[in-house]
Amino acid sequence: MSQTDLLSQPDPPDMPSAGHSAFTRWVARSVLRASGWKVVGTLPNVPKAVMIVAPHSSNWDGFWGFAAKIALGFEVRVLGKAQLFWWPLGPLLKKLGAIPLDRSSPQGTIGQAVRLIRRSERMWYAITPEGTRKRVERWKSGFWKIARDAGVPIIPAYFDYPSKTIGVGELFWPTPDLEADMAAIRAWYRPWHGKNRDTL
Repeated sequence: MSQTDLLSQPDPPDMPSAGHSAFTRWVARSVLRASGWKVVGTLPNVPKAVMIVAPHSSNWDGFWGFAAKIALGFEVRVLGKAQLFWWPLGPLLKKLGAIPLDRSSPQGTIGQAVRLIRRSERMWYAITPEGTRKRVERWKSGFWKIARDAGVPIIPAYFDYPSKTIGVGELFWPTPDLEADMAAIRAWYRPWHGKNRDTL
């Protein structure tokens, strides 16, 4: 895993940009650095991808992850329950990258995500493979199916609370072997420790 400081690197030209001002990004970087957090790894130069984040064990993950996202300037999209998109929360959620999930759609969550990625010129779709903050024996394979069906790579990102590190790994392209891919990705995450637990 490269220890390149991402906070001092230029933006990849094909990365989906969130359009934050230089001042907003400086504030986010300052918050991270003042709190002792570093952001390392490789920010890929791809327009479309599925980004997975683990271990997800605390509500603090959202705060630090959001700060890192602003500091790095990229945009991610997530699917959220349609019931959450009421005023005034709805406009805020959409501004943060959330897209209403139509639970009545015959496509299901995976199909809707694949369709969104295919129709977008640029989109990084974010998801937590564990699906919960609790320890789980098996990860949900939805992220792999979305990446595989949409024909895009997976961007693995992690939290390591002991070292106060947020990391972004090299691109992982899904193969036809689901079980082997899941085992390889889980093994890659094994060294990292969340706030309340690590990954199995």
